[in-house]
Amino acid sequence: MTNKIVLVDHHHEPPDNLVSTLLSDRGFALEWQRPFAGDTLEPPDTDMAGVVVLGGAPNIDQMDQFEFLHDEALWVEQCLKQEVPVLGLCLGGQLLAHVLGAAVTPHPEGLEEFGLYPIHPVGPGPAFVPENFHVVQFHSRGFDIPDGATALAGGELFPNQAFGYGTRAVGLQFHPECTLTILRRWQALDNLPWHNPGAQSIDRQNQLAEQHLAAVASWFEEFLDGFFGSPVTPSF
Repeated sequence: MTNKIVLVDHHHEPPDNLVSTLLSDRGFALEWQRPFAGDTLEPPDTDMAGVVVLGGAPNIDQMDQFEFLHDEALWVEQCLKQEVPVLGLCLGGQLLAHVLGAAVTPHPEGLEEFGLYPIHPVGPGPAFVPENFHVVQFHSRGFDIPDGATALAGGELFPNQAFGYGTRAVGLQFHPECTLTILRRWQALDNLPWHNPGAQSIDRQNQLAEQHLAAVASWFEEFLDGFFGSPVTPSF
């Protein structure tokens, strides 16, 4: 069977994000791995239909502080070599960019994104996202586009928002998996960057979430169907 998707998580949060609920609804068997909590990433094999590396508080330039990110990077590299589809979300997208040799750095003016921000399609071919597409962001670092990859979406504060590498790897800077419940949970965290340059107020976040989260969910559902397809079931 090739219906297993491994989700690499970086927090002890409920498994209620859209990537897990949508893939589960489609019949994929989800395997959660949390290397930050001591889980060991087994070598990828043909039983894997794909990988999703989720977001998290650590940053790529803090890998020596968060040593589990080194293990994740080596594992993602193995997945790419075995042509296992890899989707990286925020920190996961930055990790994928790093593995492919691209820089991941803070904004040169110290800006951060926390809230919902418009992004737009870039590059040749069909538009990856709609114009003026507002997505949830929560990060202070951004990635360059790796050599050999294709830029897919851009933004104003952080110009690189999505890239594709071949047909089996996509890195996103934003959080399409974020629901209103998750946004509310994030808004209640300690030490949030409310007053940092670039961050939105809670009122602005709530206003934009009401206007745009449903459209993001619809887009993400279609994207996942195209990227991972349907699980393969055994025939007897």
